[in-house]
Amino acid sequence: MATAPPPATAPRPPLAVRTQKFWRRVTEGLELSQLWSQFRVEARASYRLYSRDVAAKTPDDLTRRHRRLHMVKEFFWAVLEKLSPARRVLLLAAMILLILPGGASSYQGSDRNMHVVEFDFHFWGGLLMFVLLMLEIADRVVMKRDLQIAREIQTWLLPGAPPQIPGISVAYATRPANTVAGDYYDVFPRPGKTAEENRVIFAVADVAGKSIPAAMLMATFQASLKTLSTAQVALPELVSNMNKYACSNSQGGLRFTTAFLSEYDSARRIFTYINAGHNNPILRRSNGLIERLDVGGLPLGIQAEAQYQSASVALAPGDWLIIFTDGLVEAENANQDEYGETRLLAAIAAGAESTPTQMLNRFMAELDLFVGNTPQHDDVTCLLVKAE
Repeated sequence: MATAPPPATAPRPPLAVRTQKFWRRVTEGLELSQLWSQFRVEARASYRLYSRDVAAKTPDDLTRRHRRLHMVKEFFWAVLEKLSPARRVLLLAAMILLILPGGASSYQGSDRNMHVVEFDFHFWGGLLMFVLLMLEIADRVVMKRDLQIAREIQTWLLPGAPPQIPGISVAYATRPANTVAGDYYDVFPRPGKTAEENRVIFAVADVAGKSIPAAMLMATFQASLKTLSTAQVALPELVSNMNKYACSNSQGGLRFTTAFLSEYDSARRIFTYINAGHNNPILRRSNGLIERLDVGGLPLGIQAEAQYQSASVALAPGDWLIIFTDGLVEAENANQDEYGETRLLAAIAAGAESTPTQMLNRFMAELDLFVGNTPQHDDVTCLLVKAE
């Protein structure tokens, strides 16, 4: 009885094809220039992480030679202290094995049956380094997953599409410097006792610090604002109550928050605002005149009994209100030049006839062009309002 021939196996791809596929998987399709740029950004960020510890522990009165030796020692400790005690021992053992000569030999057995046992210090040192690398990567993967979840939660706290508000159009965006941010913005209705007393809250805030601690305080700021704004009180009392709450969570004023809070009366086209230590928003009139909204008081969370004053501005058709955090104007390029308000004002003037969405896109595009490959060191948030 005839048997069926075995199924033909597909020919194995040539080595060049397999190598190219492996390289694409490793690099995720990035070009060499992109890989180098990414490495530079990560290297600078890592250098700043360690250099802060080194600079803080290096005396100013050392000679050049002693200063270099001291910096090398402090850099070593800055790296070592960021590991757990067990991993510090693992790293030290690996370094000792890598520094030792190539290996050692021992002889076992009788004269007739002699066995040579070699111990390669470098191999075992490299193996310990690999184990340490695997442990650190595992931590990084877990932390990255947790940060991604935190970012998703934080995204839920921020508004979605801009609301439709009579008499004005709105656009906003934020760019976190890390996975999660300490910047906050929001636009939401604040119902009054009657329809004539209905207002719209505009808020932009910047929590001192970055990453997880700032993001947690940002969440508490959002919760307190949404909760306290339901009370039928004037804006100064609302901000005063938020300040008292912030002081109970600010670690004695170390974790303060700058904020710009305002109410918009669409019937009268009036913004009533309080600037709590925030960057002064820019009000550009349709004729090009620039006003700064600077009335208010201290940042929230510094002094529990701080008093806050409010002010009001009326918007006419063609007026622009630009509210931003310091990450926008303090963004730096490779020469450590700041973007600055001069460039911001020029961008506003150039796009005065555009929509808020178009203006926002212009800001971000010009900011990207200015900073180039320089790592972002602070969150960037911008909220634009144009009167119609």
